Amino acid sequence: MARSKRQSKILELISTNEIETQDELVTYLKNANFDITQATISRDIKELGLIKILSQETGKYKYSLVETNETAVSNKNICIFKEAVISIRTAQNLCVIKTIKGMASAICGLIDKLNLDSLMGAVSGDDTIMAIFPNFDFAQNATHTLLNISSN
Repeated sequence: MARSKRQSKILELISTNEIETQDELVTYLKNANFDITQATISRDIKELGLIKILSQETGKYKYSLVETNETAVSNKNICIFKEAVISIRTAQNLCVIKTIKGMASAICGLIDKLNLDSLMGAVSGDDTIMAIFPNFDFAQNATHTLLNISSN
C-alpha cells in the first residue's frame, strides 16, 4: 500500500513539475512526507517505466511516463487508478472522472489504454477527466466498467 501511494505521488509530481534528477525527486517526496531513499526511487522509476524527455519549456530533460501502444494494463496501474480516482459519474454522453489533485493526466492515459467501447477521446485537467462517447449508453457502460475497476 505504501509503495502504491508513493508511486501515485511520483506520477503526480512528474506531471506537475519538471523533475530532472532522482535527487530532486527524493526532495519533492520528502517535502510530501515520504521517508524515501534514492535506491527506492530508482526501483520506482524502473517499475513505473519512467523515461527522461526533453522539456518544451526549459530545454532540459525531465522525467515522464512512457507512452506506448501497449494495451495491457498492469496491476500497478490499477492500484494507482484505485488510489487516485475519487468519483466516476455519467453526464449525458460523458463519463466524468474526478481524481486527486495532479493525477488526472496519468489516469487519462490509463483510460486510453483500456480501449473502452466507442471511446471517442478523453481530456484531462488537473483533477478532472472527461471521456467522450457517442451516446449515453456507451458512457454509462464505461462508467460501470471504471467503477468495477476502482472497487475490485
